[in-house]
Order: sequence, then structure tokens, then C-alpha cells
Amino acid sequence: MMAFFETTVITLGLIIVVCGLMKLTFVPLSLFFELRAAYRRGRDRWSLADANPLVSVIVPGYNEENVLENCVHSIMDSDYPNLEVILVDDGSTDSTPVIMQRLSSQYNAIRFIHQQNQGKGAALNTGIAHSRGEILMFVDSDGLFSRSTIRHMLSGFDSRSVGAVCGDDRPVNLDRVQTCLLALISHVGTGLVRRALTMLHCMPIVSGNVGAFRRDVLEKTGYFNTETVGEDLELTWRVHKHGYVVNFVPDALVYAESPSTIAGLWKQRVRWARGLLQTTWMHRGMVGNLRYGMFGFYLLFNTITMIFIPLFQLMLPLLILPLVFTNNNPLPSGVMQTLAWLGLITSIMLVVYSVILNRAYGDLRFAWALPLWPLYSMFMGFTMAKAVGLELRRAPNRWNKLERTGVISINSTSRQTRDITHGVARGGALPAHATSTHATPVLAATPGAQTHVSNAKVTEWDLATRN
Repeated sequence: MMAFFETTVITLGLIIVVCGLMKLTFVPLSLFFELRAAYRRGRDRWSLADANPLVSVIVPGYNEENVLENCVHSIMDSDYPNLEVILVDDGSTDSTPVIMQRLSSQYNAIRFIHQQNQGKGAALNTGIAHSRGEILMFVDSDGLFSRSTIRHMLSGFDSRSVGAVCGDDRPVNLDRVQTCLLALISHVGTGLVRRALTMLHCMPIVSGNVGAFRRDVLEKTGYFNTETVGEDLELTWRVHKHGYVVNFVPDALVYAESPSTIAGLWKQRVRWARGLLQTTWMHRGMVGNLRYGMFGFYLLFNTITMIFIPLFQLMLPLLILPLVFTNNNPLPSGVMQTLAWLGLITSIMLVVYSVILNRAYGDLRFAWALPLWPLYSMFMGFTMAKAVGLELRRAPNRWNKLERTGVISINSTSRQTRDITHGVARGGALPAHATSTHATPVLAATPGAQTHVSNAKVTEWDLATRN
């Protein structure tokens, strides 16, 4: 029996180590991303930002009274003039629709749509149906833009093959131990990993916090799937399935709230895990399928590292425990050995490197929270186990939306964060193109609407002569 435990621990340990070593290749890939970006800046490469297309920023909301105004003011403080904002109230029970109505009267570029509660995916589809832009940009109601966020997002559309662009979303509420830890380790996921996966043409998700899609691409792929809680993930995989590339632009910065309580973090991560499980099942034919190039191979790697390994990590303590009382005790004895065994030394190095990539040096002041990372990793394993149980029981999809606090604790140490805090502080001080002297009528959404009639020009760019 002890031999079984020992063999199992060694096997699972090797799988985790091999996948970890493969992830280390993200470091040089992210460096190549930066070198390529510097080279392209030197060549003044053409992008869609030069064409000045109409951008539709779609903001769905359900009970967002604490954060909505700051979000909209930051968008309208943008230095990009050719935009419209579609506010979609998804049957809120607080003052969200009242705030949306007031904002639509205050800003000429805003339209307000009200619908019965149908979920975030349906609200996003309603926004698309009432929009006119060639580029559709989606942001949660707690997102805070810098003045240059939209222009940076457009710069990611630098080739006819690019169907979608993802920006960089960072925590805005740094008032809890939990949010400080998330602010620091998020640089690894958003800063390092997204850069690396962009180089491989394997960006798996356009974040719902800050993502942009070409309208003509979505008219081919279809809009958001309302049958999953991972609608942003599922749509991104469909974009890849149709042969388009997804880019990451780290300078397209949006700050948004992270869960500030354990309960909030649990609900959010379980929802994310369910979204991954549902999307993987829906597109199981893509996993490991080289017909989809490197992305098909990456999905196999992603399935192992994001679904199976978190579950393996939960099993390891149970398998190790019987060996502790034998001569084959696998646990380390010294402090440095323990830190290495937990992966903290490598993790700290990756965090520092990622922070440097994102030029967010101030976040290193939260380094004291890093010892909590192993507990967070174990926590993530439990969320995946819970999600697997819910899927096996075919439990109903629940959005489990975060309770917004409205806390904004970013400082003004960088130009972009100064822009964000400036836009929020301005409140009613409007750019010239945004002012209005009349009220915008409220549009009632047709339930289930998936189509639209608009003046949008479906772009067919010929970039071959411009690159």
C-alpha cells in the first residue's frame, strides 16, 4: 500500500513539475513580446487607431449604483473622440437605471437601454444590437479607464487577421490583505502570461473587464453565448475557431474591483471555474486538435494545468500524509527547502519579473502578502472541485455577481493612474464632444434580440500595403 502512495505522489509530482517547467518558457516569450513591441514602435506601424473608427463601448449593469458613475465618467474623459457608450440595465433593483438615465441626459454620446433581468450575456447582446460602432468594446460597470485606454486598444488591431484585443485589468480596491495579494500576483497572469500567449497566438480569453472585438468578426462567429457563465472565454475560443488572432495590449489599462471578502472570492472563482469547464466541454473538439494550430495544442495544456492540476494539488496532501510516518517522508526539513518545495522562491522571482514588465513597481510594497500564495493556490483547487461538482449535478448557472464597494485606492504615481483618478474626480466636467443639451430617450430592449440595424460600416481592411 505504501508503494502505491509513493508511486502516485511521484507521478503527480512529476506532472506538476513538467507543466511548471513548460510555463517557465513564458518568461523568454514575454521578453520577446517587449522586444517586438519596441521594434514596431520604432517603425511607426499602422494600426486601426490611425483610421479613427467609431467605437461602441458597451457597459452592462445589474445593481451597480456604487460604481457606475465613476466608470462612465472615466470612459467619457477619454482622449478618443469617435465613440458612443451603450448603458444596458439588466433589471436592476437599486438606483442603477436612474443613474444610467441621468448619465444619458448628461452626455450626448450615451444611450440607455433597459431590459428585464436576463443575465450578463443577454445584456451584452442587447448592447451590441443597439450599437453602431465598427469596434465593439466591453467593460464591466466597475471599470475605470485611463484617457488613452481606447486608443491603445485600437492599436492592437494591427493586422487583418486580428479579430479581438484584450487589455490589462488591475485591481482598484487595495484596502484588504486579500486584494493586495491579488494585485500583486495578477501581474503574473495579466502581465507575463498574456504577453507570452500573444506571441504564440494562443490568448485564450478577452477579459470581460476590458475587451474589444471587430463587429464583422462577431457577425461571423455569433454574439455572446447566454448558456454559459464564462461568456467572454467561450466567445474568445470561437474567435480562434474562425481563424482569427487575439492580441494583448498591456498599455490598454482598466482598473476594476477585486473580491474583497473570502465569500466574494469563492463565488467569483467558482463561476470562473464553471465557465472554463463549460467552455472546454462545448469546444472539446478543439482541445489538442492541431487543425487549430498552436491554439489547439495550448488548449490541451490549459486543460491539464487549469482543470486537472488544481485537483491533483488537493489530492497530494492526502497521499503524502501516510508517507510522513515512514522512512520515505517527502516533506522538507529546512526553511529554504520548504520555501522551494512550496514553489515560493520561483513564484517570487516571477512576480518581480512580471511587475517589472508592467512597470508597476509600486505594487512590490505588497510583497509581504506573498506567503499567502500557497494557501491561495489550494483555495483555487477547492473552487475547481466545487465547480466540477456543480457541473456533474447540472446545477443552474448563477452569475453570483460581486458586491461592489466603490473603493478606489490606486495612487497617482504613474501617468495612466493619474489619468484615471483625474477622470473620476472630474465627474461632470465634460469633453466638448460629449456635452448634451437634451435628454437621450430610453430604449426598451426586445427580449432575446440578437440582430440589429445600424449605420456601421463593416470594414474589410487591406493592410497588406500598409505593413
